[in-house]
Amino acid sequence: MFSTRTYKLLSASLVASFVLLALAPDSSAANEVSIDKLNSNFVFVRESDSPADEREKEAASNTSTSFKWGSRVVDTERMDNILKDGFKRWRADAQNSSVTQFDYAGLVNVFIGTEANDNPGIDLTDTYSPSGYNDDVDAPVRSLGALHDSGTGASHGSFGNFGVMPLICQDGEFDKCTTTVDARKRIRANGKDAAWPGYFSSTLNNSITMEATTTRRAGLQRYTFDKNTLDSAKSLPHLVFDWTQDNPSTWAGGTIDFDYTTGRIMMNGSWYSSFGAKTQDYKSSRYLGFSCIDLLHGPQKIAKAGLWAGDKFGMDTKLVGQTHANLSQNFIGSDPIQSGALVAFSDAPKVGSNSVQVTVRFGLSYVSAKQACANAEEEIGPNWDFDAVEAASRSQWNEKLNRIVLSPNTTDEVARLFYSSMYRTFLSPNNATLEAPFPTKSSFFDGLYCSWDTFRTEFPFLSLTSPDDFREIVDNYIDGASQTGFIPECRANLVPGKTQSGSDGLNIVADYIVKYGYSSLDFTKEQIIAQLVKESYVTPREWSSFGRQLTVYMKYGYIPFAVFDTESTGLQNREASRTQECAFNDFGIAQAAKVLGDNDLYQDMMKRSGNYRNTFDPTVESRGFRGYPQKRRTDGSFVYTDPTFCSPIDNATDHACSGQQENTFGTYESSQAEYAFWAPHDGAGIVNLTSSSSDEFVRRLDDFFEGPGGSLYNVGNEPSFVTPTMYHYVDQPSNSVRRVRKVVHDNFSSSILPGNDDGAAMASLLAFWLLGFFPIPSTKELLILSPFIPEYTIKNPILGNVHIVADGFDPASIGASIPEGVKGYVRSITLNGKPYSSRCRISWDDLFPGAPGKTTEMVLTLTADAAAVNNCGAGGAKDLPLSLSTGGWQ
Repeated sequence: MFSTRTYKLLSASLVASFVLLALAPDSSAANEVSIDKLNSNFVFVRESDSPADEREKEAASNTSTSFKWGSRVVDTERMDNILKDGFKRWRADAQNSSVTQFDYAGLVNVFIGTEANDNPGIDLTDTYSPSGYNDDVDAPVRSLGALHDSGTGASHGSFGNFGVMPLICQDGEFDKCTTTVDARKRIRANGKDAAWPGYFSSTLNNSITMEATTTRRAGLQRYTFDKNTLDSAKSLPHLVFDWTQDNPSTWAGGTIDFDYTTGRIMMNGSWYSSFGAKTQDYKSSRYLGFSCIDLLHGPQKIAKAGLWAGDKFGMDTKLVGQTHANLSQNFIGSDPIQSGALVAFSDAPKVGSNSVQVTVRFGLSYVSAKQACANAEEEIGPNWDFDAVEAASRSQWNEKLNRIVLSPNTTDEVARLFYSSMYRTFLSPNNATLEAPFPTKSSFFDGLYCSWDTFRTEFPFLSLTSPDDFREIVDNYIDGASQTGFIPECRANLVPGKTQSGSDGLNIVADYIVKYGYSSLDFTKEQIIAQLVKESYVTPREWSSFGRQLTVYMKYGYIPFAVFDTESTGLQNREASRTQECAFNDFGIAQAAKVLGDNDLYQDMMKRSGNYRNTFDPTVESRGFRGYPQKRRTDGSFVYTDPTFCSPIDNATDHACSGQQENTFGTYESSQAEYAFWAPHDGAGIVNLTSSSSDEFVRRLDDFFEGPGGSLYNVGNEPSFVTPTMYHYVDQPSNSVRRVRKVVHDNFSSSILPGNDDGAAMASLLAFWLLGFFPIPSTKELLILSPFIPEYTIKNPILGNVHIVADGFDPASIGASIPEGVKGYVRSITLNGKPYSSRCRISWDDLFPGAPGKTTEMVLTLTADAAAVNNCGAGGAKDLPLSLSTGGWQ
């Protein structure tokens, strides 16, 4: 049961993602320029500077008429003009009632965050992006690649396969063309990169311009050569096609075939996943990729061609006319062989007065080279119309972006920030339907990287507007269990990735079932229940990639430190955070079981969802406050860790805080101080565990964010997402609004992100905050904040629309703080003209009308009197957010 959108439009998976790979100056592959998705996605964050510092630097260097792009290599004049035209066109169209779809793609900055691990590449809304766009103008480019990830945090990126590099070969000497990675790489021209959804271009310092556009599984690349430069070098236009290289150099063998008559190159290979758990035979951590490249179209001809091979030690050999090679992995040397095809073109079409242009068509597949060719033929067709493909991609992006329509009175910065964020929420996971490497019953998505990042805000955001997309991804999660026995947690590069804490795909499945039921899924009620029961009570033999260490979790009520688990194996650390997240997994299972009608499972999992409390040691004190999660032995005693370890004030260089075996601190990618606020289903329980009163809890939160010992808050890390809104649980929503305003101002702009986008976790968090909400995953509850937008409409094809108006909205309220006298706090709410009691929370069922064609009218009346509305409403306790400890979620 596939929808058209699954494999005709966009999703986030295999859309021929073309990415420009730029090597860092030290020739490491850690930072790479990517143009992997048709919906260009660029993001820049400098590790050496805080976002606030970066904001000041950019403000000092940019004029008032120039927008911020977050990159030193962007063609700012060109991009500024495009963006100004986008705003002008949007606001003009908004006055025209006959316009039904706005060109929001024109407001997207695809460069946001690309200096870290996000990718500006050309993508469809359903593709896979590359990791890391390098804005260092001195960083050389090695190729324009075809498969990538976006915002993953991988130090060397992943994918990056099937790169193409244009060459000018001196005196036309084919044998002396520089084909190896180190020899062929070149610097980009300063200030020449440009990109938007559906398009990417970059110009090298030898005047060659590289452009790309894409469909879901295919694309076009266009290379424009300066004729004077070619004539001066006595060279024809040349292209190097890379067969073996991926970003981290993990080649494990494959074949290449070159048909000179038809002008078709077919390549395949096996590579290792950047985030996969290595197995004893290594096979299950490998993935296969296939490409089909067509060279002949219009007048352009092959003048000379052959295969090449080389290495870092002087080999650079060409075999003219060679049609086939079959290579295996080199188990002796540390680096795989470099190899591919080299082509010189004649009769390339002229463009302009003094340039010639070579165009190639790409098809990609995870199944076979033959299917890659079929994908190119189906999705690009015989005309190779670059502009038409780009326009179709942009149209598909606009269909996605028009699912939330902002008022044209929204400020430029907020509108640009919102649609740039919404754009990234559709980049991953990647829709690889019809490209699964194993038989599937349902849609197939790759890039579930990782559910730990995305269950909190990305999928709740998707649920607002895109139930069909969400359904297909949930089907994919459930179907994934047919391969491994358990719901996938972090599938990356088509293979199981490493579990980060819990089995958080369970919460994604639960989020869908709670909001949309189960009848539309590809699985019966009985099948879903059976899988949830297995996920609740069965431990896999090895749980580093899927499932949970339930043997000891069920025995002790927590995951102990230094436990001898005689029945299963995995990375035995992160004990406290794994316990807390297993408890929230249980909560998600309980909520799904309730909808599915399995009361026994619901009751048991609700009881187990309170196990997060078992990690708290009430005797541990830090910065004047008591009660922190700690590791715990099998005898019940705690193992002390300083709660500030792995926080922003921890400067120890020897502290391992992520998934390393050396991480002995009990938590994953965060501090105990942060996890002390983490139990999204039981905020009231967190208050009781960490303070003796509401006032003390507020003081503790304030100290956490801006205490004299330094801020412990890490906005770029997922466990921190809920923390700014924890004031809600002590009846003080105005404090949450103030905190979110400051966090957004200090850490986000339309050119920077505070870290990796992590599969749009950051993008979706920001999008929720801008709308004035925060979601509680696996539930129907949204916490109410205060919007940055005066008016907007959420469109849902199943549940109907929600039209939200912030009555009294003042753009002066969206800075680091809300000035005195400026309306920025919610005084009252009406739904369809009727008063709504709570100012702190709203139910999904109240927000949406429940049927297509209907609209809920929601009015948030704002006030400047923060103190007067610093409570959840006249209803008292019933207006507070729901919590397990106070009988919520029953």
